[in-house]
Amino acid sequence: MGTETVRTGASDEVAGLRREQRGWYFYDWACSVYSTSVLTVFLGPYLTSVADHAADADGYVHPLGVPVRAGSFFAYSVSLSVILAVVVMPLVGSVADRTGRKKRLLGAAAYTGAAATTGMFFLDGDRYLLGGLLLIVANAAQSVALMLYNSYLPQIAPPEERDTVSSRGWAFGYASGSLVLIANLVLYSAHDSFGLSETEAVRICLAGAGLWWGLFTLVPLRRLRDRGGREAGATAPGLRQLAATVRDMRRHPLTLSFLLAYLVYNDGIQTVISQASVYGSEELGLGQSTLIGAVLLVQVLAVAGALTMGRLARTYGAKRTILGSLVAWTLTLAAGYFLPAGAPVWFFVLAGGIGLVLGGSQALSRSLFSHLVPPGKEAEYFAAYEMSDRGMSWLGPLLFGITFQLSGSYRSAIISLVVFFVIGFALLARVPVRRAIGEAGNPVPQKI
Repeated sequence: MGTETVRTGASDEVAGLRREQRGWYFYDWACSVYSTSVLTVFLGPYLTSVADHAADADGYVHPLGVPVRAGSFFAYSVSLSVILAVVVMPLVGSVADRTGRKKRLLGAAAYTGAAATTGMFFLDGDRYLLGGLLLIVANAAQSVALMLYNSYLPQIAPPEERDTVSSRGWAFGYASGSLVLIANLVLYSAHDSFGLSETEAVRICLAGAGLWWGLFTLVPLRRLRDRGGREAGATAPGLRQLAATVRDMRRHPLTLSFLLAYLVYNDGIQTVISQASVYGSEELGLGQSTLIGAVLLVQVLAVAGALTMGRLARTYGAKRTILGSLVAWTLTLAAGYFLPAGAPVWFFVLAGGIGLVLGGSQALSRSLFSHLVPPGKEAEYFAAYEMSDRGMSWLGPLLFGITFQLSGSYRSAIISLVVFFVIGFALLARVPVRRAIGEAGNPVPQKI
C-alpha cells in the first residue's frame, strides 16, 4: 500500500510538471509577437519615419534639447530601455526569490508591457517622443517578465529535460510569431482593401501585438505554480541589489564566466534582430512587405532550427552546439554586409540563414545557464541573464547607433556587430561547463 501511494504521488508530481511545462510554453507564445511584429518588423522603420517627420532641416530631432540624428533615435530608445531594466530586474528577481510570489510579479510585468504596446496605436504624426516612451516601457517590462519566465525552467524541468523543454518554448514562440506575422502581412499588404491607410495598418499591427500578448498570458498564469521563497530579508534598491547579485556570483566564478560570454554574443544576436528591419529599409531600400516576408521566413525556419539544435545538443552537448551556431552567426553577418541594395532574394537567403541558428542558440544558452544557477536563486540570477536577452542589451544598439551617427552608413553599423560574436565565442570556449555545474551545486547531465 505504501509503495503504491509513493508511485501515485510520483505520478501526480510528473503530471503536475507536464501541466506547468505546457503552460510555460504559452508565455513564449504570448510575448514573442512583440519581439517579431513590433521590435523586429514594424516599430523600427515606423518610429524612424515618425522621427524623420519631426526632424529639423539637418535631420536631427531634439528630445529634451539633445540633438539626435533621426535614424539613431530607435536604437537609442532600445538602449535607454535597458538602463531602466538594469535598475528594476535585480530588485524584482530578489523579491521573487525571497517571497516565492513569482507568478504575480510575472503577470504585473507582462500586462505593463502589453498595455504599453497596445498604446502604440496612438503613435502617429510627429509623436516620436510618445513612441520612444512606449518602447522604453514595453522593452523594460518584457525584460522583467522574461527574467521571471526563464527562472521557472530549473523548477519545472529536471536536468536531462531542460534542453528539450527550453527548445520547445522557443519553438512555440516562433510559431506564434509566424502566425501573427502572416495576419499582419495580409493586413499591411491589402490595407487599401480594408479601407485603411498604410500608417493605420501599421498602428493596428502594433496594438494587435499588445492585445495578443495580454490575452495568452492568461494561460501560464493559470498553470504555473509559486514555490516557497527563501528566508525573509530586506531587499536593496535595484542597482545595489544588482551589485549584491554580482558579489554572490563571484562565489561561483565559472557561472559568472559563462554569463559574461553570453552577454557578449547575445548582445550581437539581439542587436541584429532589433536593427535588421532598419538595415533592410534604410540601406537596402526594401519595402515593408519584403521585410515582413523575410522575418516570417526567419520565424518558420527558427521553429525547425530550435528543435533540430535541441536534438544536436543531446548528441554533441549544448556548449559545442552553441559554439557552432556562433560561427554561423559570424559568417551570416559578414555576408549581410555585402548584400546588394534592392535585391530581396538575397535578403531572403540571409533571413533563412539567421532563422536556422536563431532559436537554437538562444534556447540552448537558456537551458545551459539554468544548470549553473545555485538552487533557490533562480530569479535573482536570471535577472542578470536577462539583461542581454531579446534585444534588450544596451551596448549593441548603442554601438550600432554611434557607428551610423559617425559614418552615416548602415553597412558600417551592421558589420561592427561581428566583434560580439568573435569575442563571445572565445569567452565561451574557455568555460569548463561540467565543473561549473558541479560547483553551483547541481547534478551534471550526461551530455552538456
